[in-house]
Amino acid sequence: MGSWISKQLEPTSAHFTYLILAGFLIFYAFLSNVIRNRFFLSEPPLATAVGIIFGPRCLNVINPRGWSWEDVVTMETSRVITSLQVFSVGVSLPKAYFSRHWTSVAMMLIPVMTFSWLITASFIYGILKTKWTTALITAACLSPTDPVLSAAVLQGSKFSNRVPRRLRHLLSAESGCNDGASFPFLYAGLNILIESTTGKTVREWILATILWQCSLGLFIGVVIGVSSNRLLRLAESRSYIDPTAFLSFYLLLAFFSAGIGSTLGVDDFLVAFGAGTGFSFDGWFANKTKSTHLPELLDLLLNSSMFVYFGAIIPWDAYMPGQFTPYITVGRLLAVLILILLLRRIPILLALKRLIPDVHTYREALFCGHFGPMGIGGMFLAIEARAQLETGESIPMPSPPRRHPNMAAIETVWAVTTFVILGSIMVHGCSVAVISLAGHYSRHQGERAPLLAGEEDPLSGMVHDIGGGDSEPSVSGDEDVSTFIHSPACLSSPTSPNDMVGTTRLIDAIEK
Repeated sequence: MGSWISKQLEPTSAHFTYLILAGFLIFYAFLSNVIRNRFFLSEPPLATAVGIIFGPRCLNVINPRGWSWEDVVTMETSRVITSLQVFSVGVSLPKAYFSRHWTSVAMMLIPVMTFSWLITASFIYGILKTKWTTALITAACLSPTDPVLSAAVLQGSKFSNRVPRRLRHLLSAESGCNDGASFPFLYAGLNILIESTTGKTVREWILATILWQCSLGLFIGVVIGVSSNRLLRLAESRSYIDPTAFLSFYLLLAFFSAGIGSTLGVDDFLVAFGAGTGFSFDGWFANKTKSTHLPELLDLLLNSSMFVYFGAIIPWDAYMPGQFTPYITVGRLLAVLILILLLRRIPILLALKRLIPDVHTYREALFCGHFGPMGIGGMFLAIEARAQLETGESIPMPSPPRRHPNMAAIETVWAVTTFVILGSIMVHGCSVAVISLAGHYSRHQGERAPLLAGEEDPLSGMVHDIGGGDSEPSVSGDEDVSTFIHSPACLSSPTSPNDMVGTTRLIDAIEK
Protein backbone atom coordinates (compact mmCIF):
# COMPACT_ATOMS: atom_id res chain seq x y z
CA MET A 1 0.00 0.00 0.00
CA GLY A 2 2.81 2.38 0.94
CA SER A 3 4.65 1.77 -2.33
CA TRP A 4 1.45 2.37 -4.30
CA ILE A 5 0.91 5.72 -2.56
CA SER A 6 4.53 6.73 -3.13
CA LYS A 7 4.08 6.12 -6.86
CA GLN A 8 1.19 8.58 -6.92
CA LEU A 9 3.17 11.35 -5.26
CA GLU A 10 5.11 13.86 -7.38
CA PRO A 11 7.25 15.87 -4.94
CA THR A 12 9.28 17.76 -7.56
CA SER A 13 11.12 21.01 -6.89
CA ALA A 14 8.67 22.95 -9.03
CA HIS A 15 5.65 21.50 -7.20
CA PHE A 16 7.20 22.30 -3.81
CA THR A 17 7.83 25.84 -5.07
CA TYR A 18 4.14 26.36 -5.89
CA LEU A 19 3.17 24.94 -2.52
CA ILE A 20 5.57 27.06 -0.49
CA LEU A 21 4.86 30.30 -2.35
CA ALA A 22 1.11 29.90 -2.03
CA GLY A 23 1.40 28.77 1.60
CA PHE A 24 3.49 31.81 2.52
CA LEU A 25 1.12 34.21 0.75
CA ILE A 26 -1.92 32.64 2.43
CA PHE A 27 -0.24 32.89 5.84
CA TYR A 28 0.71 36.51 5.18
CA ALA A 29 -2.79 37.36 3.95
CA PHE A 30 -4.35 36.01 7.16
CA LEU A 31 -2.09 38.17 9.33
CA SER A 32 -1.33 41.05 6.94
CA ASN A 33 -2.88 43.77 9.10
CA VAL A 34 -1.13 42.52 12.23
CA ILE A 35 2.23 42.16 10.47
CA ARG A 36 2.12 45.58 8.81
CA ASN A 37 0.42 47.68 11.49
CA ARG A 38 1.37 45.93 14.74
CA PHE A 39 4.80 44.46 14.01
CA PHE A 40 5.59 47.14 11.35
CA LEU A 41 7.12 44.62 8.98
CA SER A 42 6.70 44.50 5.21
CA GLU A 43 6.61 41.53 2.85
CA PRO A 44 10.18 41.69 1.39
CA PRO A 45 12.21 40.66 4.48
CA LEU A 46 9.72 37.93 5.37
CA ALA A 47 9.59 36.60 1.81
CA THR A 48 13.39 36.68 1.54
CA ALA A 49 13.66 34.75 4.82
CA VAL A 50 11.26 32.12 3.44
CA GLY A 51 13.44 31.79 0.33
CA ILE A 52 16.57 31.38 2.44
CA ILE A 53 14.98 28.76 4.71
CA PHE A 54 13.58 26.64 1.88
CA GLY A 55 16.45 27.37 -0.50
CA PRO A 56 19.64 25.39 -1.21
CA ARG A 57 21.44 26.80 1.84
CA CYS A 58 19.00 25.30 4.36
CA LEU A 59 16.23 22.82 3.47
CA ASN A 60 17.03 22.68 -0.27
CA VAL A 61 13.38 22.44 -1.26
CA ILE A 62 13.41 25.43 -3.64
CA ASN A 63 16.54 25.22 -5.77
CA PRO A 64 16.50 27.53 -8.80
CA ARG A 65 20.09 26.50 -9.57
CA GLY A 66 18.72 23.14 -10.62
CA TRP A 67 16.48 24.82 -13.17
CA SER A 68 17.93 25.49 -16.60
CA TRP A 69 18.81 29.04 -17.65
CA GLU A 70 19.01 30.46 -14.11
CA ASP A 71 20.45 33.83 -15.17
CA VAL A 72 17.88 34.26 -17.94
CA VAL A 73 15.03 33.45 -15.53
CA THR A 74 16.40 35.92 -12.99
CA MET A 75 16.81 38.64 -15.59
CA GLU A 76 13.39 38.30 -17.19
CA THR A 77 11.41 37.96 -13.96
CA SER A 78 13.17 40.97 -12.42
CA ARG A 79 12.61 42.88 -15.68
CA VAL A 80 8.87 42.22 -15.69
CA ILE A 81 8.30 42.87 -11.99
CA THR A 82 10.35 46.07 -11.90
CA SER A 83 8.65 47.32 -15.07
CA LEU A 84 5.26 46.61 -13.54
CA GLN A 85 6.22 48.43 -10.35
CA VAL A 86 7.56 51.56 -12.06
CA PHE A 87 4.46 51.61 -14.25
CA SER A 88 2.40 51.45 -11.06
CA VAL A 89 4.36 54.38 -9.62
CA GLY A 90 3.66 56.43 -12.74
CA VAL A 91 -0.06 55.70 -12.48
CA SER A 92 -0.29 56.41 -8.75
CA LEU A 93 1.32 59.86 -8.80
CA PRO A 94 -0.99 62.91 -8.84
CA LYS A 95 -1.90 64.23 -12.25
CA ALA A 96 0.72 66.44 -13.90
CA TYR A 97 3.01 65.76 -10.94
CA PHE A 98 6.26 66.42 -12.79
CA SER A 99 5.11 69.79 -14.10
CA ARG A 100 4.96 71.03 -10.49
CA HIS A 101 7.72 69.01 -8.83
CA TRP A 102 10.31 68.59 -11.58
CA THR A 103 12.95 70.52 -9.64
CA SER A 104 12.83 68.18 -6.65
CA VAL A 105 12.81 65.06 -8.82
CA ALA A 106 15.68 66.37 -10.96
CA MET A 107 17.76 67.02 -7.85
CA MET A 108 17.14 63.47 -6.66
CA LEU A 109 18.03 62.01 -10.07
CA ILE A 110 21.10 64.03 -11.05
CA PRO A 111 23.25 65.22 -8.10
CA VAL A 112 21.95 62.70 -5.55
CA MET A 113 22.26 59.68 -7.86
CA THR A 114 25.66 60.80 -9.17
CA PHE A 115 26.97 61.20 -5.63
CA SER A 116 25.51 57.82 -4.64
CA TRP A 117 27.19 56.16 -7.62
CA LEU A 118 30.63 57.66 -7.03
CA ILE A 119 30.72 57.25 -3.25
CA THR A 120 29.57 53.63 -3.53
CA ALA A 121 32.22 52.97 -6.17
CA SER A 122 34.82 54.47 -3.84
CA PHE A 123 33.87 52.09 -1.02
CA ILE A 124 33.99 49.07 -3.32
CA TYR A 125 37.29 50.14 -4.86
CA GLY A 126 38.97 50.89 -1.54
CA ILE A 127 37.71 47.97 0.57
CA LEU A 128 37.42 45.16 -1.97
CA LYS A 129 40.54 46.18 -3.96
CA THR A 130 38.79 45.99 -7.34
CA LYS A 131 39.58 47.84 -10.54
CA TRP A 132 37.97 51.27 -10.72
CA THR A 133 35.87 50.27 -13.73
CA THR A 134 34.57 47.20 -11.86
CA ALA A 135 33.70 49.42 -8.91
CA LEU A 136 31.82 51.85 -11.19
CA ILE A 137 29.81 49.02 -12.78
CA THR A 138 28.92 47.48 -9.42
CA ALA A 139 28.03 50.85 -7.89
CA ALA A 140 25.69 51.59 -10.80
CA CYS A 141 23.67 48.50 -9.88
CA LEU A 142 23.27 49.94 -6.38
CA SER A 143 22.62 53.58 -7.26
CA PRO A 144 18.84 53.40 -7.89
CA THR A 145 16.25 53.08 -5.15
CA ASP A 146 13.99 50.09 -5.55
CA PRO A 147 10.30 50.83 -6.30
CA VAL A 148 9.22 47.47 -4.89
CA LEU A 149 10.83 48.01 -1.48
CA SER A 150 9.82 51.68 -1.45
CA ALA A 151 6.18 50.76 -2.07
CA ALA A 152 6.32 48.13 0.68
CA VAL A 153 7.48 50.76 3.19
CA LEU A 154 5.62 53.87 2.05
CA GLN A 155 2.21 52.53 1.04
CA GLY A 156 -0.70 50.72 2.65
CA SER A 157 0.27 50.94 6.33
CA LYS A 158 -0.48 53.16 9.30
CA PHE A 159 3.13 54.29 9.36
CA SER A 160 2.92 55.64 5.81
CA ASN A 161 0.10 57.95 6.94
CA ARG A 162 2.48 59.50 9.45
CA VAL A 163 4.79 60.66 6.64
CA PRO A 164 3.86 63.83 4.69
CA ARG A 165 2.27 62.89 1.40
CA ARG A 166 4.67 65.31 -0.27
CA LEU A 167 7.63 63.12 0.76
CA ARG A 168 5.87 59.90 -0.17
CA HIS A 169 5.21 61.25 -3.65
CA LEU A 170 8.80 62.44 -4.02
CA LEU A 171 10.30 59.10 -2.98
CA SER A 172 7.86 57.21 -5.20
CA ALA A 173 8.62 59.42 -8.20
CA GLU A 174 12.36 59.00 -7.60
CA SER A 175 12.10 55.23 -7.33
CA GLY A 176 10.03 55.11 -10.52
CA CYS A 177 12.56 57.14 -12.49
CA ASN A 178 15.94 56.10 -11.22
CA ASP A 179 15.91 52.43 -12.16
CA GLY A 180 15.86 53.61 -15.75
CA ALA A 181 18.10 56.60 -15.04
CA SER A 182 20.81 54.25 -13.72
CA PHE A 183 21.54 52.92 -17.23
CA PRO A 184 23.89 55.85 -18.09
CA PHE A 185 25.93 55.11 -14.95
CA LEU A 186 26.02 51.39 -15.69
CA TYR A 187 27.06 51.78 -19.31
CA ALA A 188 29.64 54.44 -18.47
CA GLY A 189 31.59 51.81 -16.56
CA LEU A 190 30.87 49.05 -19.07
CA ASN A 191 31.98 51.13 -22.06
CA ILE A 192 35.20 52.16 -20.33
CA LEU A 193 35.99 48.50 -19.66
CA ILE A 194 34.87 47.04 -22.99
CA GLU A 195 35.59 49.69 -25.65
CA SER A 196 39.10 50.08 -27.03
CA THR A 197 39.37 53.87 -27.42
CA THR A 198 38.13 56.94 -25.53
CA GLY A 199 36.36 58.29 -28.60
CA LYS A 200 34.43 55.09 -29.16
CA THR A 201 33.56 54.93 -25.44
CA VAL A 202 32.08 58.44 -25.45
CA ARG A 203 30.31 57.92 -28.79
CA GLU A 204 28.69 54.66 -27.67
CA TRP A 205 27.64 56.17 -24.35
CA ILE A 206 25.98 59.19 -25.94
CA LEU A 207 24.40 57.52 -28.98
CA ALA A 208 23.46 54.10 -27.60
CA THR A 209 22.78 54.86 -23.94
CA ILE A 210 21.65 58.48 -23.62
CA LEU A 211 19.84 58.95 -26.92
CA TRP A 212 18.64 55.47 -27.90
CA GLN A 213 18.06 53.65 -24.64
CA CYS A 214 17.02 56.49 -22.33
CA SER A 215 15.64 59.39 -24.39
CA LEU A 216 13.89 57.26 -27.00
CA GLY A 217 12.68 54.82 -24.34
CA LEU A 218 11.06 57.58 -22.29
CA PHE A 219 9.49 59.15 -25.40
CA ILE A 220 8.05 55.81 -26.54
CA GLY A 221 6.66 55.19 -23.06
CA VAL A 222 4.89 58.55 -22.88
CA VAL A 223 3.42 58.07 -26.35
CA ILE A 224 2.16 54.60 -25.40
CA GLY A 225 0.66 55.91 -22.17
CA VAL A 226 -1.11 58.95 -23.58
CA SER A 227 -2.42 57.03 -26.60
CA SER A 228 -3.70 54.20 -24.41
CA ASN A 229 -5.43 56.69 -22.13
CA ARG A 230 -7.30 58.22 -25.07
CA LEU A 231 -8.24 54.85 -26.54
CA LEU A 232 -9.43 53.48 -23.20
CA ARG A 233 -11.53 56.56 -22.50
CA LEU A 234 -13.12 56.22 -25.94
CA ALA A 235 -13.82 52.51 -25.43
CA GLU A 236 -15.25 53.11 -21.94
CA SER A 237 -17.46 56.02 -23.03
CA ARG A 238 -19.01 53.89 -25.80
CA SER A 239 -19.31 50.75 -23.65
CA TYR A 240 -16.92 48.78 -25.86
CA ILE A 241 -15.04 47.41 -22.83
CA ASP A 242 -16.44 45.49 -19.88
CA PRO A 243 -15.34 46.10 -16.23
CA THR A 244 -13.08 43.04 -16.07
CA ALA A 245 -11.16 43.97 -19.20
CA PHE A 246 -11.03 47.59 -18.02
CA LEU A 247 -9.27 46.56 -14.83
CA SER A 248 -6.91 44.14 -16.58
CA PHE A 249 -5.84 46.92 -18.98
CA TYR A 250 -3.52 48.22 -16.24
CA LEU A 251 -1.56 44.97 -16.08
CA LEU A 252 -1.60 44.38 -19.84
CA LEU A 253 -0.26 47.85 -20.62
CA ALA A 254 2.61 47.40 -18.14
CA PHE A 255 3.60 44.09 -19.77
CA PHE A 256 3.21 45.62 -23.24
CA SER A 257 5.55 48.46 -22.27
CA ALA A 258 8.17 46.01 -20.98
CA GLY A 259 7.84 44.01 -24.21
CA ILE A 260 8.27 47.06 -26.42
CA GLY A 261 11.30 48.23 -24.44
CA SER A 262 13.08 44.88 -24.44
CA THR A 263 12.34 44.22 -28.12
CA LEU A 264 13.65 47.60 -29.28
CA GLY A 265 16.66 47.44 -26.98
CA VAL A 266 15.71 50.65 -25.20
CA ASP A 267 15.46 51.28 -21.45
CA ASP A 268 12.60 49.00 -20.33
CA PHE A 269 12.09 50.82 -17.05
CA LEU A 270 11.86 54.28 -18.59
CA VAL A 271 9.39 52.94 -21.17
CA ALA A 272 7.23 51.48 -18.39
CA PHE A 273 7.48 54.56 -16.19
CA GLY A 274 6.79 56.89 -19.10
CA ALA A 275 3.79 54.76 -20.07
CA GLY A 276 2.41 54.85 -16.53
CA THR A 277 2.92 58.60 -16.24
CA GLY A 278 1.41 59.29 -19.66
CA PHE A 279 -1.45 56.88 -19.03
CA SER A 280 -2.48 58.70 -15.85
CA PHE A 281 -1.53 62.25 -16.84
CA ASP A 282 -5.09 63.45 -16.20
CA GLY A 283 -5.81 61.25 -13.17
CA TRP A 284 -8.85 59.67 -14.84
CA PHE A 285 -7.76 56.02 -14.62
CA ALA A 286 -6.49 56.41 -11.05
CA ASN A 287 -9.88 57.76 -10.01
CA LYS A 288 -11.70 54.95 -11.76
CA THR A 289 -9.69 52.22 -10.05
CA LYS A 290 -8.67 53.69 -6.68
CA SER A 291 -11.14 51.47 -4.78
CA THR A 292 -9.88 48.23 -6.37
CA HIS A 293 -6.48 48.12 -4.56
CA LEU A 294 -5.02 46.56 -7.71
CA PRO A 295 -1.41 47.71 -7.06
CA GLU A 296 -1.49 46.25 -3.54
CA LEU A 297 -2.79 42.94 -4.92
CA LEU A 298 0.00 42.76 -7.49
CA ASP A 299 2.56 43.65 -4.81
CA LEU A 300 1.42 40.74 -2.67
CA LEU A 301 1.39 38.17 -5.47
CA LEU A 302 4.32 39.08 -7.72
CA ASN A 303 6.73 41.05 -5.58
CA SER A 304 6.59 38.69 -2.61
CA SER A 305 7.18 35.73 -4.92
CA MET A 306 10.20 37.49 -6.38
CA PHE A 307 11.74 38.04 -2.96
CA VAL A 308 11.23 34.36 -2.11
CA TYR A 309 13.06 33.57 -5.35
CA PHE A 310 15.84 36.00 -4.43
CA GLY A 311 16.25 34.36 -1.03
CA ALA A 312 16.65 31.01 -2.77
CA ILE A 313 19.32 32.20 -5.25
CA ILE A 314 21.56 34.14 -2.85
CA PRO A 315 25.12 33.07 -3.83
CA TRP A 316 26.51 32.34 -0.37
CA ASP A 317 29.69 30.80 -1.74
CA ALA A 318 30.47 34.02 -3.62
CA TYR A 319 30.91 35.86 -0.31
CA MET A 320 34.15 33.96 0.35
CA PRO A 321 37.56 34.67 -1.25
CA GLY A 322 37.90 33.14 -4.71
CA GLN A 323 40.48 32.85 -7.45
CA PHE A 324 39.36 36.08 -9.13
CA THR A 325 38.01 37.84 -6.01
CA PRO A 326 40.63 37.31 -3.27
CA TYR A 327 39.53 40.33 -1.23
CA ILE A 328 35.84 39.47 -1.03
CA THR A 329 35.11 38.31 2.51
CA VAL A 330 32.05 38.58 4.72
CA GLY A 331 33.79 41.13 6.91
CA ARG A 332 34.74 43.38 3.99
CA LEU A 333 31.27 43.04 2.47
CA LEU A 334 29.72 44.04 5.81
CA ALA A 335 31.97 47.10 5.90
CA VAL A 336 30.86 48.06 2.38
CA LEU A 337 27.20 47.51 3.31
CA ILE A 338 27.38 49.67 6.45
CA LEU A 339 29.16 52.50 4.66
CA ILE A 340 26.66 52.39 1.80
CA LEU A 341 23.68 52.48 4.15
CA LEU A 342 25.13 55.41 6.11
CA LEU A 343 26.83 57.51 3.43
CA ARG A 344 25.31 56.63 0.05
CA ARG A 345 22.43 59.16 0.28
CA ILE A 346 22.18 60.79 3.71
CA PRO A 347 25.12 63.28 3.43
CA ILE A 348 24.13 64.54 -0.03
CA LEU A 349 20.46 64.91 0.96
CA LEU A 350 21.44 66.92 4.05
CA ALA A 351 23.80 69.07 1.97
CA LEU A 352 21.23 69.75 -0.80
CA LYS A 353 18.20 70.13 1.48
CA ARG A 354 17.83 73.86 0.70
CA LEU A 355 17.85 73.15 -3.05
CA ILE A 356 15.08 70.51 -2.98
CA PRO A 357 11.74 72.35 -2.71
CA ASP A 358 9.80 69.32 -1.43
CA VAL A 359 12.22 68.71 1.46
CA HIS A 360 11.46 71.29 4.15
CA THR A 361 13.47 70.23 7.20
CA TYR A 362 16.68 68.37 7.98
CA ARG A 363 14.63 65.59 9.58
CA GLU A 364 12.87 65.16 6.24
CA ALA A 365 16.23 65.14 4.44
CA LEU A 366 17.46 62.47 6.85
CA PHE A 367 14.31 60.40 6.26
CA CYS A 368 14.63 60.66 2.46
CA GLY A 369 18.31 59.84 2.67
CA HIS A 370 17.68 56.71 4.69
CA PHE A 371 14.74 55.38 2.67
CA GLY A 372 16.67 54.63 -0.49
CA PRO A 373 16.40 50.81 -0.53
CA MET A 374 18.11 48.60 -3.09
CA GLY A 375 16.29 45.56 -4.44
CA ILE A 376 14.95 43.86 -7.54
CA GLY A 377 15.95 46.64 -9.93
CA GLY A 378 19.56 46.31 -8.79
CA MET A 379 19.40 42.56 -9.38
CA PHE A 380 18.30 43.16 -12.98
CA LEU A 381 21.11 45.66 -13.52
CA ALA A 382 23.65 43.19 -12.15
CA ILE A 383 22.50 40.52 -14.63
CA GLU A 384 22.52 43.14 -17.40
CA ALA A 385 26.09 44.03 -16.49
CA ARG A 386 27.13 40.38 -16.40
CA ALA A 387 25.51 39.79 -19.79
CA GLN A 388 27.45 42.67 -21.34
CA LEU A 389 30.67 41.47 -19.76
CA GLU A 390 30.09 37.85 -20.83
CA THR A 391 28.72 38.25 -24.35
CA GLY A 392 28.79 41.96 -25.24
CA GLU A 393 24.99 41.87 -25.48
CA SER A 394 22.04 42.15 -23.09
CA ILE A 395 21.32 38.41 -23.23
CA PRO A 396 23.21 36.56 -20.48
CA MET A 397 24.65 33.08 -20.64
CA PRO A 398 22.45 30.43 -19.00
CA SER A 399 24.80 30.47 -16.00
CA PRO A 400 28.08 32.23 -15.16
CA PRO A 401 31.10 31.04 -17.17
CA ARG A 402 34.03 29.33 -15.47
CA ARG A 403 36.67 31.20 -17.48
CA HIS A 404 36.46 34.64 -19.06
CA PRO A 405 38.75 37.66 -19.54
CA ASN A 406 36.32 39.74 -17.41
CA MET A 407 35.90 37.05 -14.77
CA ALA A 408 36.90 39.28 -11.83
CA ALA A 409 34.30 41.90 -12.78
CA ILE A 410 31.61 39.26 -13.44
CA GLU A 411 32.03 37.65 -10.04
CA THR A 412 32.41 40.94 -8.15
CA VAL A 413 29.27 42.54 -9.59
CA TRP A 414 27.02 39.64 -8.61
CA ALA A 415 28.53 39.00 -5.19
CA VAL A 416 28.53 42.63 -4.01
CA THR A 417 25.14 43.50 -5.48
CA THR A 418 23.31 40.53 -3.97
CA PHE A 419 24.98 40.99 -0.56
CA VAL A 420 24.06 44.68 -0.38
CA ILE A 421 20.52 43.98 -1.62
CA LEU A 422 20.12 41.35 1.11
CA GLY A 423 21.29 43.83 3.73
CA SER A 424 19.05 46.57 2.35
CA ILE A 425 16.00 44.30 2.39
CA MET A 426 16.54 43.48 6.05
CA VAL A 427 17.52 46.98 7.21
CA HIS A 428 14.93 48.98 5.29
CA GLY A 429 12.26 46.33 5.77
CA CYS A 430 12.68 46.59 9.55
CA SER A 431 13.29 50.36 9.70
CA VAL A 432 9.64 51.18 10.26
CA ALA A 433 9.58 48.98 13.35
CA VAL A 434 12.74 50.64 14.70
CA ILE A 435 11.44 54.17 14.04
CA SER A 436 8.07 53.36 15.61
CA LEU A 437 9.65 51.79 18.72
CA ALA A 438 12.10 54.67 19.11
CA GLY A 439 9.27 57.18 18.82
CA HIS A 440 7.22 55.26 21.38
CA TYR A 441 9.93 55.07 24.04
CA SER A 442 11.10 58.67 23.47
CA ARG A 443 7.76 59.91 24.85
CA HIS A 444 6.86 60.33 28.48
CA GLN A 445 4.90 57.49 30.03
CA GLY A 446 1.56 59.28 29.89
CA GLU A 447 2.01 60.31 26.23
CA ARG A 448 2.60 56.82 24.84
CA ALA A 449 -0.04 54.92 22.88
CA PRO A 450 -1.75 52.03 24.72
CA LEU A 451 -0.29 49.56 22.22
CA LEU A 452 3.47 49.23 21.89
CA ALA A 453 4.62 51.63 19.13
CA GLY A 454 0.97 52.26 18.28
CA GLU A 455 1.32 56.00 17.76
CA GLU A 456 -0.53 57.34 14.72
CA ASP A 457 0.24 61.06 14.96
CA PRO A 458 2.48 62.69 12.29
CA LEU A 459 6.21 62.11 12.64
CA SER A 460 7.96 64.93 14.48
CA GLY A 461 10.45 67.19 12.78
CA MET A 462 8.47 67.20 9.52
CA VAL A 463 6.15 69.81 8.05
CA HIS A 464 2.62 68.40 7.96
CA ASP A 465 0.44 70.80 5.99
CA ILE A 466 -3.21 70.25 5.09
CA GLY A 467 -3.57 67.19 2.85
CA GLY A 468 -0.83 65.17 4.52
CA GLY A 469 1.99 67.57 3.79
CA ASP A 470 1.13 68.15 0.14
CA SER A 471 -0.51 70.91 -1.85
CA GLU A 472 -2.60 68.60 -4.00
CA PRO A 473 -4.93 65.59 -3.74
CA SER A 474 -3.49 62.11 -4.06
CA VAL A 475 -5.13 61.65 -7.45
CA SER A 476 -7.02 63.98 -9.71
CA GLY A 477 -10.50 64.84 -8.57
CA ASP A 478 -10.37 63.64 -4.95
CA GLU A 479 -13.64 65.12 -3.80
CA ASP A 480 -12.90 64.42 -0.14
CA VAL A 481 -9.93 66.82 -0.23
CA SER A 482 -11.87 69.48 -2.11
CA THR A 483 -14.74 69.22 0.35
CA PHE A 484 -12.42 69.31 3.34
CA ILE A 485 -10.53 72.45 2.39
CA HIS A 486 -13.78 74.41 2.10
CA SER A 487 -15.12 73.10 5.40
CA PRO A 488 -15.29 75.33 8.49
CA ALA A 489 -12.76 73.11 10.26
CA CYS A 490 -10.18 73.72 7.56
CA LEU A 491 -10.91 77.42 7.09
CA SER A 492 -10.72 78.15 10.80
CA SER A 493 -7.55 79.72 12.20
CA PRO A 494 -4.51 77.56 11.44
CA THR A 495 -2.23 76.62 14.28
CA SER A 496 1.01 77.76 12.66
CA PRO A 497 2.37 79.79 9.72
CA ASN A 498 3.15 76.54 7.91
CA ASP A 499 -0.51 75.55 8.18
CA MET A 500 -1.56 78.96 6.77
CA VAL A 501 0.77 78.59 3.79
CA GLY A 502 -0.32 75.01 3.20
CA THR A 503 -4.02 75.89 3.37
CA THR A 504 -3.64 78.82 0.97
CA ARG A 505 -1.70 76.75 -1.57
CA LEU A 506 -4.16 73.90 -1.40
CA ILE A 507 -7.18 76.14 -1.93
CA ASP A 508 -5.46 77.90 -4.83
CA ALA A 509 -4.52 74.56 -6.45
CA ILE A 510 -8.05 73.14 -6.24
CA GLU A 511 -9.76 76.31 -7.40
CA LYS A 512 -7.45 76.58 -10.39
